Amino acid sequence: MEGASNGGMLYHEVQESKLCAVHCVNTVLQGPFFSEFDLAALASDLDRRERQMMMMPVPGVGGVGGGDFLSQESHNVSLDGDFSIQVLEKALEVWDLQVIPLNSPVAEPAQIDPELENAFICHLQDHWFCIRKVNGEWYNFDSLYAAPQYLSKFYLSAYLDSLKSSGWSIFLVRGNFPRECPISSSEAPSGYGQWLSPEDAERIIKSCNTTQPPPPPQRSQTDHTLSDMEAEELEAAIAASLMDTPAATPQVSEVATPQASEAATTQAEKETR
Repeated sequence: MEGASNGGMLYHEVQESKLCAVHCVNTVLQGPFFSEFDLAALASDLDRRERQMMMMPVPGVGGVGGGDFLSQESHNVSLDGDFSIQVLEKALEVWDLQVIPLNSPVAEPAQIDPELENAFICHLQDHWFCIRKVNGEWYNFDSLYAAPQYLSKFYLSAYLDSLKSSGWSIFLVRGNFPRECPISSSEAPSGYGQWLSPEDAERIIKSCNTTQPPPPPQRSQTDHTLSDMEAEELEAAIAASLMDTPAATPQVSEVATPQASEAATTQAEKETR
């Protein structure tokens, strides 16, 4: 029988600025695999590809299309650090994980028995969070919470239904999830991640007087402020994605593990073919 992943610990990130997309990706992977700069690089690459496609001649019309698109801001990242679902998809593709809309036909089994899956991504307006099964138990890893919040298998289905009825977009994540994270939160460039035992997480949640899962969260993110240097670096990275000049291929290896770098190289080779 396989042992518990990550020694039975839960990886959680608490909200920093508007970086909930970063927190969401990392809690899906259960480790500090990506930084905001990695996602900004992915967004820049997506913008470059989209501009190239929009510059292609339109069949039967002549000339090029997408003039309005080229004059607009990035469709994949905002200046305050919010990322599109396409960026999250690309980040998880590095680890051979697939993001599927829960309302699609291929995800129908997950609609009936969600407890048989491993992870869901939830999105409303500009907030992202992850619901993840870790070592056989479900947790809400919303970065607005001080710790992961336990969800019973029975409540999971009701909670997902409640989110859908409140307007949330829900995505199913499938694939071979990393079982171990070789990067400790202290080694990661971001300082908002932490490893918690299920008992510690429960104790923290109880101390916050939220012993029962709350209704679907509304948009009220804690607006922590990045340091001046971090803010400048993030703004520069995001600004690169808004430029018309081609952006460099994302260097995920700066934060991710060697395995992630190898997976990213393989993904790039597939796309080249």
